[in-house]
Amino acid sequence: MKRQPTFLESISTIIVMVIIVITGFVVFDIPIQALLILSSAYAALIARRVGLKWQDLEEGITKRLSTAMPAIFIILAVGIIVGTWMYSGTVPALIYYGLEFLNPNIFLVSAFIICAVTSVATGTAWGSASTAGIALMAIATQLHITPGMAAGAIIAGAVFGDKMSPLSDTTNLAALVTKVNIFSHIRAMVWTTVPASIVGLIVWYFAGRQFGGNTNTSQVNELLKELSQIYNINIFVWIPLIVIIICLLMKMSTVPAMLISALSAIIVGAVNNGFKIVDGFKATFDGFNKDMVITNSGTLTNKAISLIEQGGIMSMTEIVVTIFCGYAFAGIVEKTGCLDVILQKISKNINTVGQLVLATVLGGLMMVLAAGVASVVIIMVGVLMMDMYNKMGLDRSNLSRTLEDSGTMIIPLIPWGTSGIYYTQQLGVTVDQFFIWTVPCYLCVLFALFYGFTGIGIKKAEINE
Repeated sequence: MKRQPTFLESISTIIVMVIIVITGFVVFDIPIQALLILSSAYAALIARRVGLKWQDLEEGITKRLSTAMPAIFIILAVGIIVGTWMYSGTVPALIYYGLEFLNPNIFLVSAFIICAVTSVATGTAWGSASTAGIALMAIATQLHITPGMAAGAIIAGAVFGDKMSPLSDTTNLAALVTKVNIFSHIRAMVWTTVPASIVGLIVWYFAGRQFGGNTNTSQVNELLKELSQIYNINIFVWIPLIVIIICLLMKMSTVPAMLISALSAIIVGAVNNGFKIVDGFKATFDGFNKDMVITNSGTLTNKAISLIEQGGIMSMTEIVVTIFCGYAFAGIVEKTGCLDVILQKISKNINTVGQLVLATVLGGLMMVLAAGVASVVIIMVGVLMMDMYNKMGLDRSNLSRTLEDSGTMIIPLIPWGTSGIYYTQQLGVTVDQFFIWTVPCYLCVLFALFYGFTGIGIKKAEINE
């Protein structure tokens, strides 16, 4: 017969998961998905202790995963739209004009804006940093700008765009976990992300005034030349962007709007760029690649290749697998009753909105340090804290926002995390060099706490929710 787990049994599932992730991910570099499955195995042992059978756990996992399916559809659609927008030239055009109008006199501010626009367009901070970011670092060297300072503005811009883009996997995941409309989630994040970014822009503006002189923009010119050779950058490349905006303004559901935009992108790529239309459909699955390019210049540089080879459904498989693994753990813990026991214990010590936001932030930071992966933070802390926000009569967008403030924004600052390692390798700087200059990354947490304790920017739940 099933019994309620004790608090020690309940909290042990979380503690063991943290230990497994820290040891496996940080020390042995084991993929996070395998560690989540191992954590699920321990949670299953606790479930067995309280009298549950495997069939009960399957039911719990399936129930939890069923709530993820709408956002998984969106995530897969994101892969399709990125691949087709690369095919049509929509994303490259955004990057092209961003780099073309770079102002050396306000380099740090320009670097933030360019990387923000790029990652909003692609939905990926990594793609922004490895394309426009690398070119900007080369320019910074010519301007004699401190590498860490330049990298800080670049990374902050990349993460800003990733966080605020409806194409981002973490943005969709946070909305999914908290059961919030993605655009409501993005609007909520404006409260913390925009003020933090404004402070960052002020810091970068005054810090950058000490640097001057001319710059050799050969790196940028080379990339611009290649983009203009690959794509016919004109007014038609904006059609897919216009299509999705019109669809969303007409209140069309997100996935159909994305698919219609993707179809228009395939047409634009074939007619405007002269690409094979078959390759447009292939780009929906495997993404756009250099073999689809028609150019008279022969071979492409690695920078151009890393820029255009993005998207496709298969590019989203890792985040989807992570969702399945994370929700397997969450489903077992929830079915066992561990979450209820933990929440009852926590709720006795949380009486205000400020305390609730603080608990969310601390939980997020703990998971960031343990996992170094934003998706795990969003899934675990989101599932654990959601009922608390419901009970306090708060709109869940407050939770989704705080999950990204303490997860997505902090990830680049963790040296052993995937993002920290990636940026270090791509930009040639260490975390301790760029940490202080990624101003919005750590200010978002402070703004989240400020709003929590003052009540400013805290949205109440709708009565009929």
